[in-house]
Parts: sequence; structure tokens; C-alpha cells
Amino acid sequence: MPMFLALTFVTGVVDAASYLKFGHVFVANMTGNIVFLGFALAGAPGLSAITSAVALGAFLVGAAAGGLLGARNTAHRGHALRAASVAQLTLIAIALVLALAVGEPLDSAGRYALLVPMALAMGVQNAVAQRLAVPELTTTVLTRTLTGLASEASIVGGPGAKFGRRALAVAAMLLGALIGALLVLRVAIAVAFALALAIVAAVALAAHVLSRTQAPWIRA
Repeated sequence: MPMFLALTFVTGVVDAASYLKFGHVFVANMTGNIVFLGFALAGAPGLSAITSAVALGAFLVGAAAGGLLGARNTAHRGHALRAASVAQLTLIAIALVLALAVGEPLDSAGRYALLVPMALAMGVQNAVAQRLAVPELTTTVLTRTLTGLASEASIVGGPGAKFGRRALAVAAMLLGALIGALLVLRVAIAVAFALALAIVAAVALAAHVLSRTQAPWIRA
């Protein structure tokens, strides 16, 4: 669970960076991009259908790659997480190098150069999160988590809202978004990417160390 909470934090960081610097687009939250795409097609100002479509396309390619990595590591959940984290780490590193190279403010080409590898990276992350299926920790989407908190609470006659894990997931993404926004607005987008890179590297290392046993993971 701690590794998935860390990846949820990363989602908040990178989505804050992309929304604030890439022109109202997310690299992880594809529900938001679908909505933005609809708004853009309707002619809403400040939104780009092309940008949303590029993010969606890159994310899908990344998710397909993540699915392939998962399919090649079906015997051991830890190996699947390790492989996906290494791939994600590589893509974020590419984005970080590009961010340092292009500098700020970002022009149109610079935004797309950073958008594509970051969306690819988050597609990989989401694919492995879905394959490992840790309850309440999708690392990206919180709508279901928040719905469960409200609708399954014992106070409304539900079975119990599993408050601890769900609240931690919400807090991780909120904190990631806050810190990501502060770094992007007050320091530089490269620093936000560097933070995401460090966290994913830690997850990859932890997955490697903890999956040395041949026995498949029972829990992530």
C-alpha cells in the first residue's frame, strides 16, 4: 500500500504541472481530458482539442505498454510493478531532461515535448495499478473512492466506508497536487518533475528489493 500511495502522490504532482503549464490538460486524469476535449470542440476558450487528444493518445499508448509489461510478469506481482516503475522512471527522466533543455516559459513545441512522455509514463502507471488491483488505490481516479466514503459509511446504513485507506488516497493526491502546484508556480516545472522522478525511483527500488522472493505477492 505505501508504494501505491506514493504513486498517487506522483499523480497529483504531475497533473498539477501539466494543467498549469501545458494549457489546461492532464497527463494522468483522462476523465478530465475527455471533458476538456468536449469543451474544446464546443469552442470553449482556453482549451485545445489537439492538446487533449495528444494527451489521450499518449496515455493509451503508455497503458498498452504497461499492459504488455504486466502480461509478461503475470507470475509475480512485484516484478510487474518493478518493470512498470522502471519504464515510468525512464519516461519521466526524459521529460525532466527536456524540461531543463527547453526552459521556461514553454512554447507550443516545448509543451508537447513534455506532454507526450509524461502522459506515456502515467499510462504505464495506470495499467499496472489496474492489473495489481489494490483495493481503493487506483493511483489516479478518486471519484469511486469519494463515492465509497460517502455512500458506504455506517451512518447511512452502509457496510463501512474503509475510511483509513480511502482517506489516505485522497490525502496523497491532494498533497501531491498542492506541492506540485507550488513547485511549478514558484520554482520551476523541472523541479516538480524531479520530485516525481525521485518518488518513482524509490518505488522501483522498493519493488525490486521486496520482490526478490519467488513467491508472488499477496498484497502490493
